[in-house]
Amino acid sequence: MTVPGTDRPDARAAAAGHRHRQVTEDLREETGSLQQVLEGIGPREWSTPTPAAGWTVQDQVNHLAYFDEATVLAVTDPERFRREAAELSAPGDDFPDRLVHSQRDLAPEQTAAWFARARTALLDLAADASPGLRLPWYGPDMGITSAVTARLMETWAHGQDVADALGVSRAPTDRLRHIAHLGVATRAFSFRLRGLPAPEDDVAVELIAPSGDVWRWGDPAAGQRVTGTALDFCLVVTQRRHPSDTTLSVTGDVAARWMTLAQAFAGVPGPGREPLTSSQEDPG
Repeated sequence: MTVPGTDRPDARAAAAGHRHRQVTEDLREETGSLQQVLEGIGPREWSTPTPAAGWTVQDQVNHLAYFDEATVLAVTDPERFRREAAELSAPGDDFPDRLVHSQRDLAPEQTAAWFARARTALLDLAADASPGLRLPWYGPDMGITSAVTARLMETWAHGQDVADALGVSRAPTDRLRHIAHLGVATRAFSFRLRGLPAPEDDVAVELIAPSGDVWRWGDPAAGQRVTGTALDFCLVVTQRRHPSDTTLSVTGDVAARWMTLAQAFAGVPGPGREPLTSSQEDPG
């Protein structure tokens, strides 16, 4: 049933504006959460290896700062962004690792200042942007709200690697809804990224939010199902946990296959995380 008036262009614009403001504010809060963790560590801890093979805590933060600046450039000078993106990706799709290696001469305090500066610029830009704005990216162009959502997902996921490396426990929040929605929306992408046809079967997703609310996507009568906590689902779709190391309940072959391939982020197919063994501590 459609609520009267919600199909009007002005109503759709108002809804889009609300979504954009909400995700921008949630990105601001997620940024503060990560910065609070970083402010509590010493110089040596910045070189702590994280669960992402070959990446330290500092590498994770450098990565976030670089792509914050790239997002701002994509909005303010799209032609320059396209040129630089083409040059960066020309040698291959491993450019995130290449960037990490090129930034290792920075001192921890330089990385912290870079991230603070780049993130502030991004948040200021997002706050002033029209929800209808589109920008180029390393794949297809995308809307500004999608770009901000992607930055939130990246901040949370790379922040998880940082937290796991440092042994810090983070309380989940309902900001995870943006990441869960992105995880659901990228289901077909996760298959196509690996050269596989996207199954036509619908998958019902039902998640318990940190607040206790229930979030649902898909046809609730679908035979293919994923249920569990929003935290576990987000850890899987950002490839921060192997599905077997969560309490997610997965019903149906399509749903099970999706959970092994799920990837809410762009780029080449991610390697995911190996299942933990009973003799290992949880490194993330």
